[in-house]
Amino acid sequence: MRGEPSCPKCGGRVRAPGLFTDSWQCGVHGTVHPLQPVVPPSVEALVVVTNRARVPVWMPWPLPVGWLFTGVACAGDDRSGGRATAVACSGPGPLGGPGELLLIAEELGVGLGARFAGIPGPDPGPGMRVDKPPHVKVLAAGRPTPLWHVEGTPDDRAVFAGEACGLWLWAVVWPEQTGLLMYDEMVLTDLRDAGAEVDLVPCGALSPRLLSP
Repeated sequence: MRGEPSCPKCGGRVRAPGLFTDSWQCGVHGTVHPLQPVVPPSVEALVVVTNRARVPVWMPWPLPVGWLFTGVACAGDDRSGGRATAVACSGPGPLGGPGELLLIAEELGVGLGARFAGIPGPDPGPGMRVDKPPHVKVLAAGRPTPLWHVEGTPDDRAVFAGEACGLWLWAVVWPEQTGLLMYDEMVLTDLRDAGAEVDLVPCGALSPRLLSP
């Protein structure tokens, strides 16, 4: 299931560093941190990403009842480390039916969160109205973290964004009504600090959201 690295902003092909440049290049977006191919969800895949990541690898922990880990993605290479991570979880929605949650941590300008959110990006921009009170709060690595609803996204999803550990934190939820999950004071753990608890993460089938935002 291995593929080629791609642009985190558009999914297009990227050129590896070579004679004339020491960075990965997208024909549309220029210098990028390449999105590595997605592999089936497993504890081993999580460990690879957590060892590489230079940003948090967020997961609700404990997972909501009936929810499973359904994939992880990372943008960056072996030299620069992971500059963005995306963790997918799937389970029953609060109003019935299946739900999916994608948690993205990224450095400024990487653009992976905006791509999954369905907005131009690379960051939340004016769609995140920080002049208004936050819509939800989560506990991220033990710290109360406000998130704002991001406007201008496709109707099939709910998108929240904020800042945690000095980096962007995005929560993208399908379908839109499953966004109610975010109002339950969700507790997020950075899996880089989880130690042996990572071995306890229940795995499901790969989320198609990671393959085609």
